[in-house]
Amino acid sequence: MSAITDLSPDERRARVMLSLLAESDDPLTGRLVRKAGAAEALRLLDGDGPVPGLNRVDSQVWRDRLSLRTRRDDVAGRLNSIERSGITVLIPDDEHWPGALDDLGDRAPYVLFARGATSFLTRPMSDLVTVTGARASTGYGEQVATQLAAGLAANERVTVAGGAYGIEGAVHRATLAAGGDTIAVLAGGVDRPYPNGHRELLDRVADVGVLVSELPPESAPTRQRFLARSRLMAALSGATVVVEAGARSGSLRVATEAHRLGRGVGAVPGPVTSVNSIGPHELVRTGVGRLVTSVTDVEQLVSHPEGGRTALAPEFHRREAPGTEAATLSM
Repeated sequence: MSAITDLSPDERRARVMLSLLAESDDPLTGRLVRKAGAAEALRLLDGDGPVPGLNRVDSQVWRDRLSLRTRRDDVAGRLNSIERSGITVLIPDDEHWPGALDDLGDRAPYVLFARGATSFLTRPMSDLVTVTGARASTGYGEQVATQLAAGLAANERVTVAGGAYGIEGAVHRATLAAGGDTIAVLAGGVDRPYPNGHRELLDRVADVGVLVSELPPESAPTRQRFLARSRLMAALSGATVVVEAGARSGSLRVATEAHRLGRGVGAVPGPVTSVNSIGPHELVRTGVGRLVTSVTDVEQLVSHPEGGRTALAPEFHRREAPGTEAATLSM
């Protein structure tokens, strides 16, 4: 009996299965899911016939990479564990699926796992603002992030960040302190908030906001998963603001993804003597980002994301070469 027949997935279960088999941001698997559905993608994976759009060799490489047959028992056990966990599973067409993620096309997540108020994900994209920045932030950067987050909360915007140390932690804390709404997008399972030093903070976000991830429960963060998460943080919101970032910071990846999606990108200036100012200043210099010094600037960015935008600068294409961000990701 085949692995697919044995597990008998409907579309929801099939998408969860794919999240267990395929890494995040896999455009090939995403294209098959988008065109034929997850159940059909699994059927193709479990077979040995042609895969639409792939030659015979590439089809086998794809099957070997996902390796369903050799992992069937592990997948079955984890599926049962997820179904017993009480963690919310969202797929496209669900009431609380964030439609903004569909703009990612073949790079859209197969499924989302969430803890908390998933209704936040259905707010209009223009209500959401992603604020990200350096993990090794300065007092100046955290002060600015706190002021922006508090102001956005007062304006009934939802802040989106990744729960990391530094700027992102300041964003979540300030939003919660102001009684606002916040979303933390994780690079691992929502059942194991990362970093460990922010477990209490992220549990509070789950209590009054929402934790969300495309990775199934029990998943650990990896370099690739942090990189892949950037596209979700960018796609969810109408605008992304970078508060402090080194020249190779992972926060710039979020800004680049937002720019490619046509979302607004803002950058907070800092002291020219600070290495944490290099990233925001470069965003402004190349025209990818617009100067942000206040909540008013962020509101204008959300309202008019195209204002002042230019094509992605050559230096940002070079920065996005595979592996260049590995050493300094904002986790």
